[in-house]
Amino acid sequence: METRFNLFENEIGGRFAKRFAGTAVVLHKSGLPRSTQELVSLRASQINGCGHCIDMHTKEAAAAGESAVRLHLVAAWRESSVFTEAEQAALALAEEGTRLADAHQGVSDETWARVRKHYDDDQVAALICLVALINAANRLAVITHQAGGSYEAGMFEAALG
Repeated sequence: METRFNLFENEIGGRFAKRFAGTAVVLHKSGLPRSTQELVSLRASQINGCGHCIDMHTKEAAAAGESAVRLHLVAAWRESSVFTEAEQAALALAEEGTRLADAHQGVSDETWARVRKHYDDDQVAALICLVALINAANRLAVITHQAGGSYEAGMFEAALG
């Protein structure tokens, strides 16, 4: 797969990407556990078929100490015993927030109640923003054909500078 367009080399795309990346920094510094952020980003990226983002979030999670078993089971988290109740709530929100067109009602009341049980207001805000952000990132990467495979842990942080 050949990259169609490099947003970073375009003046408008580059300015947008810089601000877009800045929103990710806000979320990284939030009280939402970094492991949860990576799991949520990975799951949404799997649903959206974004190889670049799957590559990035798998490698960032592994570099942060996430186990291979948990990373391999993210796609089947409902049928797994390795995720906490809080992580399961976050993964459910990620799925329902990503599959808006499929869910008809958006995020279910049951999922919302599970999220509210495990996360405080700041963490909920971060989780909602993260789901929106990763879905937007997936779309940018899929539209422009950003291939997975070449990402190295820490590249994102290094690019911010």
